[in-house]
Amino acid sequence: MLKSMTGFGRAEQTVGDKTFQVDIKSLNGKQFELLLKLPGFLKPLEFDIRRILSSKLGRGSVDCTISLKETGNAKPVSINTDLAKAYYKPLAELSEALNLDPSHILSTLVKLPEVITPTADTLSDREWDDFEIVLNAAIDDLNLHRIEEGRSLEEDLLLRIDNISKQQDEILKLEPLRQQRIRDGIVRLLEENVGKENYDGNRLEQELIYYIEKIDISEEQVRLKNHCDYFKTTMFEPEESKGKKLSFILQEIGREINTTGAKAYDAAIQKCVVIMKDELEKAKEQILNVL
Repeated sequence: MLKSMTGFGRAEQTVGDKTFQVDIKSLNGKQFELLLKLPGFLKPLEFDIRRILSSKLGRGSVDCTISLKETGNAKPVSINTDLAKAYYKPLAELSEALNLDPSHILSTLVKLPEVITPTADTLSDREWDDFEIVLNAAIDDLNLHRIEEGRSLEEDLLLRIDNISKQQDEILKLEPLRQQRIRDGIVRLLEENVGKENYDGNRLEQELIYYIEKIDISEEQVRLKNHCDYFKTTMFEPEESKGKKLSFILQEIGREINTTGAKAYDAAIQKCVVIMKDELEKAKEQILNVL
């Protein structure tokens, strides 16, 4: 089963006297990239939080926001005066520029990030254990969305590979006719330009065999079928992260399709090749979202 890199997860729970809300959004990415926003008193635990997210989400561009919604009991707070002053000046200038009443600036200031924070330095060991449960719940919710999205990706990718295989079946039907058309075309040219009695038939047969071997596409078709079968097998492997592996297999599929087109010298086969390339590009677009 495939898992997408795209998804959203949310969890909310009270830890001690604090109520946390964890929101995690994930998009596709070549590596694990994390944008983490969290209250100041959780800064000492940032590396632990990053480690958990990295180990359980694998690849993707992840945006995680941890917010303190409320506190259950009244607790002393600290006011970051320097930060409030830094916020105040541009707000006052904006208020003056827009001819707004500056009396409401204070109420805005206290709502800005990190201006007012709890005085507690960090979470206790027990609170950290409880908070880890909230974080993991948000991760599980995100992974559930990833699995659901993965089902859609799986259906679409199977359709693309099946469409490529159908065009390959058409090519295999056309191949004997192509070889005969090439043989007949060369003989006709010789007869028109040299004369039927003026060339060595045995030598012609030898040259035709050599030429047809050079443009033979049977090996490419065998490898193409093997790659398509391998792609399907890999899709259903138990490992979670296989997007890169599937991408490499698509590259090999593309190589065999391109070689087939280069050696075809046949309009009907070229049409099949064009359709195969179109299906391959659609598969490559989808594979970018696979974990």
